[in-house]
Amino acid sequence: MTTPATTPAAAASPAVDLYLDVMAKVLTRYGFEGRNASVRFKPRSYEGYLWRMVRNATRDRDLRVVEPGELDREARENGRDWPADAESMVGLKRLANVRHCLESVLADSVPGDFVETGAWRGGTCIYARAVLAAHGVTDRDVWVADSFEGLPAPDGRFAADAGDQHHVEPDLAVSVEQVQDNFRRYDLLDDHVRFLVGWFADTLPTAPIEQVAVLRLDGDMYSSTIDGLEPLYDKVSTGGYVVVDDYGAVKGCAQAIHDFRARRGITDELVPIDWAGVYWRKS
Repeated sequence: MTTPATTPAAAASPAVDLYLDVMAKVLTRYGFEGRNASVRFKPRSYEGYLWRMVRNATRDRDLRVVEPGELDREARENGRDWPADAESMVGLKRLANVRHCLESVLADSVPGDFVETGAWRGGTCIYARAVLAAHGVTDRDVWVADSFEGLPAPDGRFAADAGDQHHVEPDLAVSVEQVQDNFRRYDLLDDHVRFLVGWFADTLPTAPIEQVAVLRLDGDMYSSTIDGLEPLYDKVSTGGYVVVDDYGAVKGCAQAIHDFRARRGITDELVPIDWAGVYWRKS
């Protein structure tokens, strides 16, 4: 799958296109990983219970359950599977959207940084840093906001989060040290990568982020989505982008977007990326 060139500068540079295409494929392990897909157990299943016992008994080891299978290229393009070793699970289409949004704000001189709330293994932020580096950008930062402990348990603030089980999924908890190591793997950890460690409600209201050109929300839950939007949306520049990773995947996330847009009177078109992701450009 070829990532679209969205600016004249990108179109005029085959080297940039090649680098960013290869980066997207490596970060998602597209074409590299097929017989190594993570097994996800239902939270209340007997198999899941046994696996949690094993994990609890071997806390000092990084154990995962994988199963053989051929690479499903369509699933990997659309972010429908869970790669065992990839830095990103969002798929090629949502990474292409990251490139599109960043190259668009660069072409239009829209000020601000790239911010992602919910980073997992850091793959999307690594790709954002790669896009900026490929275009020689030295005046914008990539902000990596995450608890680095997984997702929070529902706290009762929002009915849409009732019964949410993301917090019991151990594979969603990736340490900040591991994410930093993932950046180093691609020689992309530098002073333009900034980490915000902690729950969004605690870190984002006081984060030293001045302007945002691209805000990417990947918090899954209603609370994690709204806790990113409330403190950061007013920092998104006119002409900047808001990207929502889980809109089509988690009802609570979609509800948070609908409620926020209704309260703010936002009518900018919601544009689909794939089955899960959407974005809008701030007018």
